[in-house]
Amino acid sequence: MSNVDIVRAHYDASARGDLPGMVADFAPDIVWTECAGFPTAGTYIGPDAVIDGVFGPTAAEWDGFGVAIDQLVVDGDTVVGVGRYTATHRGTGKALDARTVHVWTVRDGRIAAFEQVADSRIAALAATP
Repeated sequence: MSNVDIVRAHYDASARGDLPGMVADFAPDIVWTECAGFPTAGTYIGPDAVIDGVFGPTAAEWDGFGVAIDQLVVDGDTVVGVGRYTATHRGTGKALDARTVHVWTVRDGRIAAFEQVADSRIAALAATP
C-alpha cells in the first residue's frame, strides 16, 4: 500500500466506526498530537494512549463526530489531509463544524506520527454551556 492508501484506510475505518481498523497501521510508538485548545489537546505516544486520550473521549463527548477530508497532498513520507470536523456536543447540544488539517508521517508502511491543526475555538465554543 502507498502512504496515501494507508492514510485513506484510516479515514475509511473512522467513517465505519471501526476502531481496530483505525489503529491497524499505527506504529507501536506513534506520536499523535492534538492542537492546543482542542478538547483532546496533547501529545499521545502509542496506539493505546491515542485510543484512551483521543478516540475514547471524542466518542463519549461528541455525537456523530466525523471528519470529511476534501484533499490529500502527498510528499514522500508526509501526507496532509485538509477537511472539516462535524459533530454535536453531547453535553451542550451545540454543533461543531470546523476546518482541520492533519499532517501524517508514514514510514515503512506504518503511521509514525500525526499532527492535528484545527479551529480549536469553534470546538471550545461548542463544548461550553
